[in-house]
Amino acid sequence: MKIQNKRFIYLISPTKIVYNTFFKSLELVLKSKKVSFFQLRLKNEKLSKKILISKRILPICKKYKVKFLVNDDPVLALKVNADGCHLGQKDMNIVEARKILKNKIIGITCHNSIKLARNALISGANYIAIGAFYKTKTKKIRFRAKPYILRKIKKITKNPIVAIGGINEKNYKKLLLNKANFLAISGYIWNNKKYNPNEAIERLK
Repeated sequence: MKIQNKRFIYLISPTKIVYNTFFKSLELVLKSKKVSFFQLRLKNEKLSKKILISKRILPICKKYKVKFLVNDDPVLALKVNADGCHLGQKDMNIVEARKILKNKIIGITCHNSIKLARNALISGANYIAIGAFYKTKTKKIRFRAKPYILRKIKKITKNPIVAIGGINEKNYKKLLLNKANFLAISGYIWNNKKYNPNEAIERLK
């Protein structure tokens, strides 16, 4: 299968960032020209540290024309001049987030629900994230999605659909074949026991 969108990866940060090695690794991964979005997702980090990390990441993303998004926090996204924010169902309401971020990118997690996807789109989400499709150690899975849901949602929107959850070099093509625009990947890149981050991303062709 030939992938039409060469930049089909929506890269999510590791849960913990090791300062002296991460930024170099990130640059090598983004150099692959396969990444469209990078999301900073640090659930257990102080705000001050997130700001410092964001300021290091932003110029790297700009250099490789990658959109920099912040997880959960529209106020932080605005403060560090990110390109936008990703919101879960329990995070700030998109209407409130839009007041803060104006015309910046806002994406919404919609689990395995066409109804949630429809609501997010009506509320003005720029993209929706669907999953988890496969087992993952990155976060606890409460919702499992089947690939056919991507095709169903594709019929109701032209906005991008991001597939998420346990995606690796063995299963990623199935999701692209089912009309996912982007694949959200974290563990396969950052916690791969077989390949370093650069080698891991190169296997996604």
